[in-house]
Amino acid sequence: MLKKVLMIVAISSAAASAYAVDMSQVKQSIELKDGTTVYIFKDGKMGMEDKYGRSTYMESGHVMETKDGKKIIMNGNEIWRVEELLHGSHRG
Repeated sequence: MLKKVLMIVAISSAAASAYAVDMSQVKQSIELKDGTTVYIFKDGKMGMEDKYGRSTYMESGHVMETKDGKKIIMNGNEIWRVEELLHGSHRG
């Protein structure tokens, strides 16, 4: 019984660490005119943080304007990755 419990714990912790995200995976962060921030990950996917520090939805393909007036197009919608960046250390 103890072996089974230890095996389950080991598998669970390995699976949870596979989803961990850290800032080393972020290629660039860009501030937008409306106060939101877009994170561009090294794999080219993007995620968004609203002006209140929460991960937020943005439809893939949506055109956004940066603070300096440039236009960028949303690629993907990596809400879970942004959530881990912002609040990953607060989970138990």
